[in-house]
Amino acid sequence: MDTIVTRIEHAAKGHATVTFMTGDEPLTKSWSDLHAEARAMAAALQTRGVNHGDHVAALGPTTANLITAMQAVWLCGATLVVLPLPMRLASLEEFAMSTRNRIRLSDSVCVLVDPDLAPFIAAEEGDPPFFLLDDLVNSRESTDDFVRPDYHRDDLFILQFTSGSTSEPKGVQLPNHLVAANLDAILEAAEVEVDSEVLVSWLPLYHDMGLVGFCILPMSAGIDLVLGAPQDFLGSPGRWMEWISRYGGTATAGPNFSYVLATRALNRSEETLDLSTLRVALNGAEPVDPASVREFVRAGERHGMRPGAVFPAFGMAEVAIAGSFPKPMTGMETDIVDAELLELEHRAVNVPADHKNAREIVRLGRAVPGLEMRICDHDTGAVLGEREVGELEIRGTSVTTGYYHRPEVNDELFDGEWLRTGDLAYMAEGQMVMCGRIKDLIIVGGRNVYPQDIERAVGQLDGIRAGNVIAFSVEGRAGKESVAVVAETRFEDQSVLSHAVHDAVYHAVGVPAKEVVLVKPGTLPKTSSGKLQRALCKEQFLGQTLELV
Repeated sequence: MDTIVTRIEHAAKGHATVTFMTGDEPLTKSWSDLHAEARAMAAALQTRGVNHGDHVAALGPTTANLITAMQAVWLCGATLVVLPLPMRLASLEEFAMSTRNRIRLSDSVCVLVDPDLAPFIAAEEGDPPFFLLDDLVNSRESTDDFVRPDYHRDDLFILQFTSGSTSEPKGVQLPNHLVAANLDAILEAAEVEVDSEVLVSWLPLYHDMGLVGFCILPMSAGIDLVLGAPQDFLGSPGRWMEWISRYGGTATAGPNFSYVLATRALNRSEETLDLSTLRVALNGAEPVDPASVREFVRAGERHGMRPGAVFPAFGMAEVAIAGSFPKPMTGMETDIVDAELLELEHRAVNVPADHKNAREIVRLGRAVPGLEMRICDHDTGAVLGEREVGELEIRGTSVTTGYYHRPEVNDELFDGEWLRTGDLAYMAEGQMVMCGRIKDLIIVGGRNVYPQDIERAVGQLDGIRAGNVIAFSVEGRAGKESVAVVAETRFEDQSVLSHAVHDAVYHAVGVPAKEVVLVKPGTLPKTSSGKLQRALCKEQFLGQTLELV
């Protein structure tokens, strides 16, 4: 039977490698060697009571030991739950609390933990056993001690917690056959040549884009992988492009903000890199800013990057990862529409670029093989036509079976066999165009104002930390909604900056900001994957607990 484990076993017979960029020296292993080590670790887990069908949590930075442990969990026929790392040192108490919450919500029978993180979540009474990764690596069991269970296509392969950008994290159930279907869709839609690709990633493994797209895919298909850690990229964004140049990277991915950082690094670099091999630079996980993409293209072209390599796409945990892809090497395509008609009448009407209400939105390609997309009225459920804005719904071979132990949420999640994404979008000539999250929408005077438009405009101001701006609605006089903006800054003259924010908001969306709050750098609430938490920020604003400059 074709399962992801059988694919992993087949891939281990090839010559593909994984290169870990953490530490002073890169560590390169063949997938074959890693598989042998994973079999021995799986035997150690079986000795410790891990059985087929169990849930096992894993917590650690991106290392060879963590990847080996993840494969070992799957070899046991168990379900993997990858736990997020702490976002900031100041939030270690919150990290410990949220980690325990995920362990509890996932019904994990044990936790595999990196020794450096173990002190922060030491086992307490009632917790499942905690096993140190180093101890498992050095255990006495060998490959021959591993007892291979019978795998099944319906086995729960991953329990992937959502990032919690709009609500409490929920465990997305991703059975074996569902993940396999999405991997096949990625291979086809991205036109992957298994024997010649080199994937390069620094993405966190607790996020679906990093876990499925840049770990499970190369591990199960036998593709060369160069894998760094998020902290290595954030500490020196230029490393990302250097890795692509050094190893001949053909495909990579990141959220929009990471390409902004990469652009700055490329512009500052005195070294000439070779980015000519890159054919897929996937931009997803947050709104794609067309201006940022163009800046990245300009910076990359000086290093041989082909403009067609930029690859704006859509994905979500509820479909394993890949939702819609453009055709490779076609570059970025955008839609220029009348912003007023978009906000007031929920229609995407094309206008010239110099139109007074012109708004440019990036097209995110077509549904990947096995998936279908449609746009529906959020309130009535009626299917909408071309260029009408409504809720994006998806059905097909890789749509989740639901959230783990959340029947009350699952009732709202599906419209028959269609998954309700909670995203506002429209279809244009077969491509999906994303407008924003329904829960984040700011409705002022009958207009749908998208917070990312405000956040993007304010983030461009001198003194404001780009990517660290949150906009949301607050109740004004007579119950009317108005706009509030919270932004991180190191700027000392708050009066001047506040006025600049007011002007930027009015210029961007034609609505003034009722409240402008400037906060200390590094204090805006974000999810484990770095997404802005607008709902939590609003809660902190109303509770007056924001850390003001």
